[in-house]
Amino acid sequence: MKKILVLALCFMTWGFAQAQKQITLEDIWSQNTFNYKTIDDIRSMKNGQQYCVLTRKSIDKYSYKTGKKEGEIINFSQLNFPNAGKKNYVYDYSFSEDEQQVLLVVNPEFIYRRSFVADYYIYDLGSKTLYPLTDGRKVRLAAFSPDGKKVAWTYQNNIYVSFLDQKDSKGNFKVTQITTDGKQNQVIYGASDWVYEEELTLVYGYEWNKESNKLAYYRFDESKVKEYSFPVYGNLYPDQYTYKYPKAGEANSVVDIYVYNLATNASKQVDLGTNKDYYIPRIQWQGTTNNLLIHKLNRLQNQYDIYCVNTSDYTTKTIYSETNKCYIDNVDKVHFLNDNNRFIIKSEREGYNRFYLCNVKNGSIQAITTGNYDVDELCFIDQKSKKIYYTAAESSAINRELCVVGFDGKHKRLLSTQTGTNGAEFSKSGEYYIATYSNGNTPTVYTINNKEGNVLVTLEDNKALKQTLADYGAEKKEFSSFTTTQGTSLNYWIIKPSNMENGKKYPVLFYVYGGPASQEVLNSTDRFRDYLWFRMLAQQGYICVCVDPRGTGMRGEDFRKCTYMQMGKYEIEDIIEAAKYFGSLDYVDKGRIGIFGWSFGGYMSTLAITKGADYFKSAIAVAPVTTWRYYDNIYTERFMRTPQENGDNYDINSPINHVEKLKGNFLLIQGTADDNVHYQNSMDLIDALIKAGKQFEHFAYPNKNHSIYGGNTRLHLYTMMTNFLKAKL
Repeated sequence: MKKILVLALCFMTWGFAQAQKQITLEDIWSQNTFNYKTIDDIRSMKNGQQYCVLTRKSIDKYSYKTGKKEGEIINFSQLNFPNAGKKNYVYDYSFSEDEQQVLLVVNPEFIYRRSFVADYYIYDLGSKTLYPLTDGRKVRLAAFSPDGKKVAWTYQNNIYVSFLDQKDSKGNFKVTQITTDGKQNQVIYGASDWVYEEELTLVYGYEWNKESNKLAYYRFDESKVKEYSFPVYGNLYPDQYTYKYPKAGEANSVVDIYVYNLATNASKQVDLGTNKDYYIPRIQWQGTTNNLLIHKLNRLQNQYDIYCVNTSDYTTKTIYSETNKCYIDNVDKVHFLNDNNRFIIKSEREGYNRFYLCNVKNGSIQAITTGNYDVDELCFIDQKSKKIYYTAAESSAINRELCVVGFDGKHKRLLSTQTGTNGAEFSKSGEYYIATYSNGNTPTVYTINNKEGNVLVTLEDNKALKQTLADYGAEKKEFSSFTTTQGTSLNYWIIKPSNMENGKKYPVLFYVYGGPASQEVLNSTDRFRDYLWFRMLAQQGYICVCVDPRGTGMRGEDFRKCTYMQMGKYEIEDIIEAAKYFGSLDYVDKGRIGIFGWSFGGYMSTLAITKGADYFKSAIAVAPVTTWRYYDNIYTERFMRTPQENGDNYDINSPINHVEKLKGNFLLIQGTADDNVHYQNSMDLIDALIKAGKQFEHFAYPNKNHSIYGGNTRLHLYTMMTNFLKAKL
C-alpha cells in the first residue's frame, strides 16, 4: 500500500513539474521549442479545384476537396540552374495565366522592407525546361504579361520587356529596353521610391493591360528630394549608404505615369496637370478595357480621385471622388466586375470602413455593408450570385468574423463560428476557401471549407504546439476594457502570473504601440514570440498589459481620427490613464510600473517616462521616433500636416522637449542602419538628455535596420531588455 502511495505521489509530483516548465529566452529565440506551424502563401490554381504550396524543395499541388497532395508542379532539385554549385533558394513564384509557365524568384537580396533584386528563371512545364530571364544580372519586379509571351522587369532604375517567344543569336530572350535615363537617386522607372514603398506599399511600378500590348508605368524624378546617409561598418573606413528620404514638409519625388505601346515601341505621358504635389498610390486597368485608372491623392491626403484615361485618345474623366475633413488612408486598387462598369471599393466616407458598389456610367455609390463597425478584408466576389465575402470587426474591435452579403446589402450571414480572428483565402472559383482561426491563446488552425462555411478538412491545428504551451505553464492572455476619467472605453489584454498570491502586489509591464489605425489588442496569436516573452515575464512575477489608446483602429473614424494634428497627445494621455487605472488595483504595485515599445511604441514609451514620469518607473524604447520633424512626409503629414502649418504640435509632443521630466530608468535601443526611423532620432534625444543632466542607458546595434534581427541579434536584444527589467522594475 505504501509503495502504491509513494508511486502515486511521484507521478503527481512529476506531472506538476511537467506543467510548471519555465519558458526561457533560448526557448523563444534560438531553440525552436515553440514550433509554430503555418501554411503560407497558398495559391489557387485556375480551375479552382487545386491549390499550390511553396516549400524549400518544391512547388506542390493539393486538392481542395481532400486536402491531399496530388503531386509536384516543380521539384527544385531537378532544375539545372546555371550556377549549379550554389545553393539556390526559391523565394517566390508566379504562374503565367494559362499555367504553362512558372516565373521563379531565386536568391533575393533585399534592399528595403519589400524591395529586392533576384535571379529570375522561366520554367516551361510542357518541355520541363528552365530558362534564365536575363543574362545573369540580378533584376527586380519581373512579371508575366497576361498572354504569357512577355515578362516586364526593372534593372538599375530602368524598365525592360523580355519576349519569351523570340531569342537572339546567343539563345537569350529578345529584350526591349523601354526607358534609358533611370539613375540611382535621380530617376526611377517601373518601381517606387523609398517613401512610396514604405507608406503606400507600392512596389511594382507598372501594370500590363489585359491584351498585353500596353504597359503603364511610373516615373519617379527624385532629384529634388534630399538625401540621408548612414555609415555601414565593417571596413577600415566605413562605407556610406545614401538614399532619398523626404522628411515632413520637404520635397517629394515628382511622379508621372506613362503608357508604353508595344506595337509602336513608343511611350506617352499621361497629362496629370502642372501641380505635381500629389501622390499616385495605385494605377490599374479598367477590367478588360484599355482604360487606365489613376488613383490620386493630394499632398494633404484628404482628397482622393480616380481618373479614367482612355489610352487611345488620352481623354480623361473622373469616375470617383472622396474628401475627408482629416485624411484618407486606405487607398488601394478597386475591384471591377465583369461588365467593366461597376466596381467595389472600401471607404470610410460614412464614418466606418464599409464596402460600396460604384457605377462608372451613372456615378451611383451604393453601400453593401452597413452598421457601426469596420470591415477589414474583401475575400471574394461571387459575381454569379452577386455576393461578397469579407471579414469585419462586427462583434468587437478585437475580433474578426467572416461574413457574406449580397451586392444589395441584403441576406448578410456569418460564416465563421468561433470567436477570435478569422480569415479566408478563396479558390479562384469561390467553391472553397482556406480558413484561418486563432484567438489570444490558441495558435492558428487551418482548415479547408466550402463556400457555405462547412469544414471539409483540417490541414493544421498546431496540436503539438498547444500541448507545449500547456506544458509551459498556465499563463494566458485575457481581454477586457476600462473607462478613462474622460469617459473613453479602452480595450486591453493582460497576462498575469498563474500563481498570484492574495494580498501580494505585482509589478506591471505595459507593451505599447499606439500608432494611427494600428491594433495590438487583437484576439489572435499575432506577435507570437512577444506573446511568449510576456508569458515568460509573467512566470517571473510580472503582470504584462497592452492597451489600445485613442487613434488606434477598427473602432470607427471618430475614435481613430481624434488624434489628427496632435499625434501623441491623446495617445499618451490614455496610456497614463491606463497606468493610473492599473495602479489602483489591489494586486498591482503602482510604484513598479514599466513600459516597452518599438517604433511608434518607442515614441510612446519615451513620452511615458517623460510626460508620464510620475506613473512609470522604467521604460524601454526600441527604434523610437523622437520628433515627427525627422520622419517621412507621407506618414507624418497624413496625421499632422506639415511642420510649416502645424509646427507647434510637432514640438509639443516630441519627447526631446520633455527630457527634463525624466526621473525613472530609461533604456534606449536602435540599429545604426535604420533606414525607416533614422538613428538621428536617438542621437538628438541623447544629446537633449545629456544637456538636461539625465542618466539613462543606451545600446546601438551596428548595421541593423529598423527590425533589428539576424543571427544572434534577437536573443541578445531580448536578453538585454529582460535583464534591464529585472534590475530596474
